[in-house]
Amino acid sequence: MTKIRSKLLIYFSVIICLIITISLLLFEGNQKVFDLYDESLERFLLLNEVTQSTNLVVQSLSIYALEPVPNNLEEFERNKSSLTSLQGQVDNLVQRENQRISIENYEKMISSFIRQSDRAIEGVQLGQIERYSYHISEAETIANYIHETTLSLINGELNHYQDVFPEVNESIDSIQQIGLVIFSVIIIFSALFAFWFSNGITKTINSLTEAAREISKGVFTGKDVNVSTKDELWFLTKTFNYMRQNIHHLIQEMEEKSRLAQLLKEMELRSLQNQINPHFLFNTLNTISKTAYLEGAERTNKLIYSTSSLLRYNLGNLDKPIVLKDEVKTVQDYFFIQKTRFGDRVEFDLNVEETCLSLSIPCLTLQPIVENSFIHGIEELTAGAKIGLNIYRDNEEVIIEVSDNGVGMDKETQRKLLATGDGGDEEDLKKSGQGHSTGIGMKNVISRLEIFYKKKCSVSIESEINLGTKITLRLPFTF
Repeated sequence: MTKIRSKLLIYFSVIICLIITISLLLFEGNQKVFDLYDESLERFLLLNEVTQSTNLVVQSLSIYALEPVPNNLEEFERNKSSLTSLQGQVDNLVQRENQRISIENYEKMISSFIRQSDRAIEGVQLGQIERYSYHISEAETIANYIHETTLSLINGELNHYQDVFPEVNESIDSIQQIGLVIFSVIIIFSALFAFWFSNGITKTINSLTEAAREISKGVFTGKDVNVSTKDELWFLTKTFNYMRQNIHHLIQEMEEKSRLAQLLKEMELRSLQNQINPHFLFNTLNTISKTAYLEGAERTNKLIYSTSSLLRYNLGNLDKPIVLKDEVKTVQDYFFIQKTRFGDRVEFDLNVEETCLSLSIPCLTLQPIVENSFIHGIEELTAGAKIGLNIYRDNEEVIIEVSDNGVGMDKETQRKLLATGDGGDEEDLKKSGQGHSTGIGMKNVISRLEIFYKKKCSVSIESEINLGTKITLRLPFTF
């Protein structure tokens, strides 16, 4: 494999030898021309910088007068400092005795302009409108004089060099004639080399550029880039083709996995919507019937309303987020129904901070957890059963605690509930068959929370056998 570096070294070695030869022949003649041009250019650039710096000072002064804030004042001071620095270089413009008076007047105008600008700044800081308006006007007038004087000095320089330019042109003509022959040889040699070299580099680079442009547009199915010469560009092109193919395959895999995940999610949500347990409905309706028999219509109406609200919420659109307020309302309806069923056997304690109710949360998050606490925790207790729902804010997190004084659970059960992704939800669904209204297991709730909050949440369980259970959700405080 012939390296590009070797080709370039050969080419540049020849070119350098020719350039050194030309430089030795023309150095002495060129030096005079370069010095003359450098001197002229430096003087013109200095005059031009003075004019530009003056404009910047006027501009920053006007801005500070309109908006007297520290940033604008700092900008004015920077521009003024730049102008002062340039003023110190103006003495270098004196090359001929007839220029001295004009240059001294030029320096004095700059000094006068700076004084007027400083007085205008003092007027702005003191809030004296007439004062700073007058000094700004004076500064602008002096700035105009500076511009006119700059043009006059440039004019004088051009007139001076008009007499020198014929000599310069003669020297340039001589240099051109001598260099023309040598440069002709270099041009012919370079053209032949460039024709050969460009076929191996330019064509390949253009092909890579076009392929990269297609990739930037999301097109990964283009043809591979081919290289005729076997050098570093051949290896680069081969790697580029391999990279594009890999990216194309990865994108296809990601799209397939994304479609599969979406389908599974939709199937899961639809399946969960259809798992309204008839046993729960039977118990609820039976309770409503007994309540209607034993009590008046008001309590029965409230019970029916809570039941219908609960069922309507459970049959809603599960793939859309809701606010915590709706979840709490559903838990209250569930509490009321169970309280009606079990009377004094069970007690519900609800403590919610109002500032947390606007938190976005996946649908059907709290009710399945509360149902698990009721069915697996306190349902078998004959008296003194308690379930608590406590919601409060802790810095940048919303804490949700669901606690009970039921039978509790061992460490292995806690580990299985928190170990999402091991297929344990099916067992949860079987266990939740008696009395559940949703059929949603604890693992499903945890998985949906992790997806919804992008794993920026945590779920913990504190439980001991016969001493009760507390499930804690720590959710980011986002709305």
